Amino acid sequence: MTVLGSFRLWVVALVAVAALVAVMTPHTSAAAARIAHLESLVRCPSCEDLSVAQSNATTAIAVRHEIVRRVHRGDSDTQILTSLEATYGTSVLLSPPTRGLGVLLWAGPAAILFVAGSLATRLVRRR
Repeated sequence: MTVLGSFRLWVVALVAVAALVAVMTPHTSAAAARIAHLESLVRCPSCEDLSVAQSNATTAIAVRHEIVRRVHRGDSDTQILTSLEATYGTSVLLSPPTRGLGVLLWAGPAAILFVAGSLATRLVRRR
């Protein structure tokens, strides 16, 4: 085999390995990132103001295992969070719900800022 032929063989092998890494890595890292994101959204059922990602309590570990199992099963984020909410109650999510009374928690600060801005604008115009 010539030097040029050996070089081509190495280039082909390098491209094959790079393609294999490119194909395998995104799926694994995407699932891990998704799991980490979901764990940061869910409150530890037996702790105060800690996510399951931050807690080492038995219940937090159980919830983490449940999240991993359901992600690998192919459930959507919404399905996983809804299931955990049904099991542990609405307080299991660290962010307030975007329906019902939870809307007030999201819209309240925006309404207060709007009213304060309107009052400030009126005061500036009068002077």
